[in-house]
Amino acid sequence: MTTSTLPVVLAVVAATPFAASASAEPFRHNFAGSVQIDYLAVPSERIAARQSFDGATVELSLKLAVDFGDRASASVKVCVACHGMEVGMAFFDLRLADALNVRVGRFTPAFGSFPLRHDPANHRTSDKPLPYDMGRMLRLREWNLGILPAPWVDNGVEIAGTVFAEHGHFDYAVYAVGGPKAGADAVDFDFIQSRSPDRYYLDNNSEPAVGARLAGTLELGTAWTIAAGASGMAGRYDPDRQLTFAIAGADLTLRRGSLYLRSEYLIRRTEMSLGDEPAARFRYGPGENGRFADFFLKDGFYSELEFPLLGPVDVIGRVDGLRRLGNVVATSPLRSESDLLRYTAALAYRLPGGLRLKSSGEFYDFSDFEDEIAVHLGIAGSF
Repeated sequence: MTTSTLPVVLAVVAATPFAASASAEPFRHNFAGSVQIDYLAVPSERIAARQSFDGATVELSLKLAVDFGDRASASVKVCVACHGMEVGMAFFDLRLADALNVRVGRFTPAFGSFPLRHDPANHRTSDKPLPYDMGRMLRLREWNLGILPAPWVDNGVEIAGTVFAEHGHFDYAVYAVGGPKAGADAVDFDFIQSRSPDRYYLDNNSEPAVGARLAGTLELGTAWTIAAGASGMAGRYDPDRQLTFAIAGADLTLRRGSLYLRSEYLIRRTEMSLGDEPAARFRYGPGENGRFADFFLKDGFYSELEFPLLGPVDVIGRVDGLRRLGNVVATSPLRSESDLLRYTAALAYRLPGGLRLKSSGEFYDFSDFEDEIAVHLGIAGSF
């Protein structure tokens, strides 16, 4: 355990007996976890490590939740993956009512549908959709990952709740968090700063990013369920508080029994620093107005169909993609309009003991590079 993780875990554990002495009711503890071991091979590339985290990776999640009666709880989660050990959550929940919950600490703010099931034991493919990718996509460095890597973990406060109706329910959330980070004079997010403990889990510019989500679920008779949501987040990401960003997303899920059809779309507008000599810094010159554009757009989507085939076998078909529009630095291999499409076919086989064997094949269609093939084989389970 790293020195940055240990104090958080010890603080929650140490606080438990003091909180218990202040209440006559016994506390309810729940410990859970999940593990995924996945091997990524790229037959079309001799040394795939140059463009992705190939080979074997392990994703481990350990969560402890403590209920302080009916109105308050605390949760701590430790994750181990490609980025090493990290605190995935450390927060208090204050449940004032069904429609009013206050969360304070380190958590994943409400944005989009996929982050709700980002744990590898909760989704059927070995990797994440491209808009939420966190390092398993090919050409990850050239594309600087997806749009908002999942899970996005941040410090802050969130107010959320659920309003129940006769045939469904509505969910809302508003929050203020530290937000994405980068250095001074930046042209895009630096995700290493946001996830690396040696950079500190602190806001880098003394101004929080704000966001919100609104979603609804409607039950159509006894067979169909439809869920839809919209999300947004905005703020500044550089230490000088000069560069703005804004992210918006929409999601839709249809369910009939064990059949799911899921779709999401995300778009991000990111302001860039032009520097002292933009003509030397960027590949493309000024526009028709004689000025350099100081932002780029990056959007992405995924559509996924999941259905049971035979007994313990589930089939997953997915199409996802990314697109980047705008100027690029002179050293970038991307163009002013670059896109990526990926086609995935996957099988998930339920093993005894709640384990699941995952296998998938992926075809990458790049606009700026040779097309590639990737193959995943892994096993995941929860406890």
